[in-house]
Amino acid sequence: MLAVQQLEAGYGESVILRQVTLQVKPGQVVCLLGRNGVGKTTLMKSIMGVLKARRGTVTYKGDDLTKQPPGQRAKKGIGYVPQGREIFPQLTVFENVLLGLEAVGGKKRRQVIPESAIAKFPVLPAMYDRKGGDLSGGQQQQLAFARALASEPELLLLDEPCEGIQPSIVDDIRDVIRSIKAGGETAILLAEQSLEFVKSVGDYFYILEKGSIAWEGGLSDLNDEVIRHYLTV
Repeated sequence: MLAVQQLEAGYGESVILRQVTLQVKPGQVVCLLGRNGVGKTTLMKSIMGVLKARRGTVTYKGDDLTKQPPGQRAKKGIGYVPQGREIFPQLTVFENVLLGLEAVGGKKRRQVIPESAIAKFPVLPAMYDRKGGDLSGGQQQQLAFARALASEPELLLLDEPCEGIQPSIVDDIRDVIRSIKAGGETAILLAEQSLEFVKSVGDYFYILEKGSIAWEGGLSDLNDEVIRHYLTV
């Protein structure tokens, strides 16, 4: 479904990603691990097109997206929940979720938020009239998640969804990811610091180190030696 080949990207003169290659298969939850500052967010931005690739390719369902802007990638079925959520604080909760429909272009454009996007976050409809900036961090994370799901994506990019939120909402997000996985219609690429969290939802794992893929494998391969070598601070 998603294939990243020999990707290089960075900021200004700095090269952050070096020859990164990974893939996400349909229905899979693939987890991206690594210490702080190794390039996980840079990789997510590069896949979404927020950051232009310097070399390499990003291919989705056989289409080369490498030079396409974020809007085109979204219209092809890629949803994105960025690190820091990036909701619009002056818009209402309803308006924020409605913006997720912008990703659905042409004749497929909807005027109504799909029930499936909201059903996973039942607290949101009661907050529809509240400004996004008035919500707690955890509520904003749920809002950003629902906004991404509004377009009913086939691939969902989640960048640090558990960062800075209370344990109860972390549990809710875990349940949502498991529900999406069980449905089998949406693949997920998840960048996350919490090893316990990714092990509870992931099918396959990549570890970034100094901007390159240093290790990859399944859950049974993610043993104490690997964790100690690549992830222990």
